[in-house]
This record gives sequence, structure tokens and C-alpha cells, in this order.
Amino acid sequence: MTKVGEHITLDIIGTTQEYSPLVYESVIHKIAKAAEVTVLQISKYKFEPQGFTILALLAESHISFHTFPEKGIISFDFFTCGKVSPSIALDIVKKEFKHKQIVVKKFNRDTKSLYHDIYSSPGLQKSYVVNEILEDFKSKVGQHIEILDLEQFGKSLFIDNEIQVATNDEALYSSTFVNAALKLNKDMGTAAIIGGGDGGVARECMTKGFDFIDWYELDPEVVDVCNKHLGTIGNKSTEKNSVKCIWGDAFESIKSVEDDKYDKIFVDLNDDQFCIDLAAKNMDSLIRILKPNGVITAQVGSQDKKPEQVEKWLDVFNKNFGNTTLDRVYIPSFDCSWNFSSSINH
Repeated sequence: MTKVGEHITLDIIGTTQEYSPLVYESVIHKIAKAAEVTVLQISKYKFEPQGFTILALLAESHISFHTFPEKGIISFDFFTCGKVSPSIALDIVKKEFKHKQIVVKKFNRDTKSLYHDIYSSPGLQKSYVVNEILEDFKSKVGQHIEILDLEQFGKSLFIDNEIQVATNDEALYSSTFVNAALKLNKDMGTAAIIGGGDGGVARECMTKGFDFIDWYELDPEVVDVCNKHLGTIGNKSTEKNSVKCIWGDAFESIKSVEDDKYDKIFVDLNDDQFCIDLAAKNMDSLIRILKPNGVITAQVGSQDKKPEQVEKWLDVFNKNFGNTTLDRVYIPSFDCSWNFSSSINH
């Protein structure tokens, strides 16, 4: 991280008078003295019929005021690369201007960035702190793929602006996924993985000792970029003799698979409505290739963030199998618990 400086904005709300330009100039000099910065030049402009703007060019950056008398608001902005924090301006502004409220926003100006969590709770915006952007492109199948080095969670895969996996806690996801199926039936002969481009489920299946794994993945560019940057997750699964990669539409590919082939099927697609409908539409094909007493397990999203979506997944499983269990694990990088639904093919 390279730090450039610090930035503060103050919106002074509930002002009842229009102050003289000399007042703003005086306040700027008081702030500059307290913050130990050097004023190089001041530029100001009085609007008609009301409003005023003043900008102080500093050796260390700038200070500005802009007034909105019709709204009773004065906006203040102070960015500095100096030694003293610009927050020192807050106490001075409080004393100099009559107000009802001051809205304070502070920013560290550095080479880190924030990536908003698209599933933040209403009224609570959460963001990931990004140290570095390693990849950012649109794949040939139309997915927006990003590899970001996150401050807290390490190198992570985002697809279409949603986090898929983070190196620091991926094992929680993949191990719970595979163990959910093994709890119902411990047979570890053959497995099919639908999706799961990061390779974590494939690695976990190999670790558990499955004889053979067919990995159906739509987007080979996801696999390639994860092998490049998140290699510890997939652990070179695509290069193992026990793993066969089948590229393209998984549900088209399984049409040519013989009956009763797999002991386990892991459905690692998105958990949205499109994928719920897709799984429901193709469930007959999945049942056909699953052995009697075999287990199908799917990641079905979060009961914390999207409970109705999880219920829809459970409805699909119960309708087709008459049974389902739900496993749950907290994933720190997702900021919620995640669920996996499993059913036995009776």
C-alpha cells in the first residue's frame, strides 16, 4: 500500500446566516495553522443572488468551502499529505459556524480500494478492502471475472461482481460441501461436479479418496485464472489422472452419460433463481446418472441473506427425492452462513 494522504469532508447543516467571505478566509488560515500546512493561494467567488465558493491551494493539497444558503448547508473539504490529520479542522469549524448537525466523512487516500458487497443488508453498506486487482475481464461465455487480493481474505474470485471463493476460508466451503454428501453415504467411487470452477470441490474429492471425478464446467477461463492465481485451492486438479474435465453446458453433456454412473453428484452452480429453475428442469437427468442410494448435494445459498431462495432449492430436492438434509457453515468472506442441501436417491 502507498499512502497519498488523508481527506475529510464536513457538511455543516442548519446554518441560519450567510457569512462574509472574510470569515471563510479567516477560518481557512486558522485550520492551516493548526494542521501545519502552507497556504499558497486563495481563490473565491460570490454567486448572485446567494452562495459562495472559496478554495485555498496548499503546498500539501487544498481546503475549500462551498455554501448553499437556500438549504442552510455549508460544505467543507480538506485534503492533505501533511503530517497532521485534516480531522483537526472539525473542532475549528464547530466553533466558527452555528449549526444543528455536522456530517463527517473521512477517507484514507492510498492505493487500496473498496469493493462493495452487492448483498449488503439494507441500510448497511459493506465493502471489501482491495490491495490489488490481479485480473479483470469478460470471458468468452460472457462472465465478468475478477481476481482481487483482499486485505482480510487473500486472493479471491469474483464473478459478475459477487464473491465466489477466497483463499483464506475456501476450505470451510469445500469441506462442508463434500462432507455433507459423505454423511449420508460414505461410498467414494465416482463423483460428478457440476460447476465449481475454482477447483475446491474437486480438490476436496481427491483428498477424500474418490476413485474418479468427472468435472463439468461451462467456462474454462474461470478454471485457468483460478489455477494461475488461486492455485492452492484447486491444487492442479485438472492435471490429475483421477479427474476428467468436460467443458461446456453440463446438462447437455450428461445426456450422453450412462445410467447409474455416480455415487455422488455435487451441484456447485450459482444459487439464484435461474439456476434453481435450471436444476429443476434437469433433475430427471441427474437422477438417471446417480446410483441407487447415491447422494446429490448442492450449494443453495444463505438462509441469513436469502432465506426464500434456500427454501426454493429445498422444494426442488424434496419434490424429486422426498428427502433432504441441510448443512450449514459460516464463511467469513461471505459475511454469513452458507447452506448445502443433500438428498439420497432412494
